[in-house]
Amino acid sequence: MEKKGFVYLVGAGCGSADLITLRGLRLLQTCDAVVYDDLIDPALLEQAAQAELYPAGKRCGRHSMPQPEINALLVRLGSEGKTVVRLKGGDPFVFGRGGEEVQALHQAGIPCEIVPGISSCIAVPAAAGIPVTHRGLSRSFHVITGHTAQSEDSLPESLHTLANLNGTLVFLMGLSQLERIANRLMEAGKAGSTPAAVVSGGNAPHPAVVRGTLKNIAEKVRQADVQAPAVIVVGETAAMNLYEGDPRPLAGVRVGLVGTASFTRRLEERLLKLGARPVHMMAGRVKSLEPDEGIAAFTKVSGWAVFTSQNGVEIFFERLLKSGTDVRRLAQCRFAAIGPVTAQALQKHGITADLVAHPATSQALAGALSTAAEKAEPIFLFRSANSTPELYTELAEQGFSVQECSLYRTDFVPLQSDAKVDYLVFGSAEGVKAWYAACGAPEESAQCVCIGPVTAGALSACGRRCFLTAEDISADGVVACILKDLQNRAGFV
Repeated sequence: MEKKGFVYLVGAGCGSADLITLRGLRLLQTCDAVVYDDLIDPALLEQAAQAELYPAGKRCGRHSMPQPEINALLVRLGSEGKTVVRLKGGDPFVFGRGGEEVQALHQAGIPCEIVPGISSCIAVPAAAGIPVTHRGLSRSFHVITGHTAQSEDSLPESLHTLANLNGTLVFLMGLSQLERIANRLMEAGKAGSTPAAVVSGGNAPHPAVVRGTLKNIAEKVRQADVQAPAVIVVGETAAMNLYEGDPRPLAGVRVGLVGTASFTRRLEERLLKLGARPVHMMAGRVKSLEPDEGIAAFTKVSGWAVFTSQNGVEIFFERLLKSGTDVRRLAQCRFAAIGPVTAQALQKHGITADLVAHPATSQALAGALSTAAEKAEPIFLFRSANSTPELYTELAEQGFSVQECSLYRTDFVPLQSDAKVDYLVFGSAEGVKAWYAACGAPEESAQCVCIGPVTAGALSACGRRCFLTAEDISADGVVACILKDLQNRAGFV
């Protein structure tokens, strides 16, 4: 019997990845394919590591895939027997055209389910301290599209009626129509002194909050150069500001991340605790390579297994498990790690590293191995195909028998490379090279931060002269570097 596919329309929420529902997250982690909107936090896509990814975002002036094509794609994937997550910003049914997608799936006989999400109509104003309802000020709120094809002037036909309501008016997708919306509301009787606000938030590349009145909000927004997407709020609550500020040391600081999931996950966790806003700008996707003879050869001799990353450790033991190898065959082997993070990864598999390089560089690792290893002991380098040759070359030149075992390679994919950030963190030399190849030189307004001297060397070779380098090669070292820079700037001011 042919397998029947299933499509889940999942609301991703509005903003950071952790605003998705627990059910939505679990579906992402187990699905076969993800069809996702624009402005979805890339950290969510990292949760679907084994799934096929299909970008289908639609923003004003940037239609990457028309709605009929999205419908057809969902039907095709479902017809192929796949479990599909249609990942939509906010909630699928709040101006997300989720209803049309459900109808197309029903018509094609593809079963589907809706998983609600937090809509931008309440989440974006709330993040700016604006409640859509408040006792004594607003007993209702109304969500309106800011642009419609059904009217002659592209404005909602119900504006005259809405102008006479006492509740809060929330307009989505209406930034380009802001001045006309304000004028029409005033023409219909809404006082020009009525509070109004425009908020660009969530995962918008250019966050902004502008407050004013119906009479002056359009001019204020022009002066502030607010970019879409943005939410327009009209009503008494638009004058409120329940956000008193964040006392944490990195509050409001936007930190761009370039690296693999294992690195960015650790760094993101630390940044969020300090109030920063991590932005995944370029992701290093780890792709396991076809097994070679390296692991099999290693288990037959008493040699050194050398690991230069957490990813290498995980893939090594995954391969070992799949091959059915009895781990007791490793009893006479010795293990080396490039630093404490890699050593911790080994520890999780019950292996205490015989050697941990300090600092976590290829040069330090080569030096430590040349002291600890005997010339007769074979050395196996279990690492990425992207790795630089220095470690192999230095050991081979000293007369060691060295075998390069490429377990994986890292492919870098731009995500939000055009986002405005205060700091841009590079987690590897490969990330630096990939960034320059795909995006060119980073903007001067973003202070670049390198995880260590090798990464710094790559950035310098690309022509960047002013940047920061973490003293400790770790996520904690990067955070400490950013904190120190901010403190220095505050002292200078």
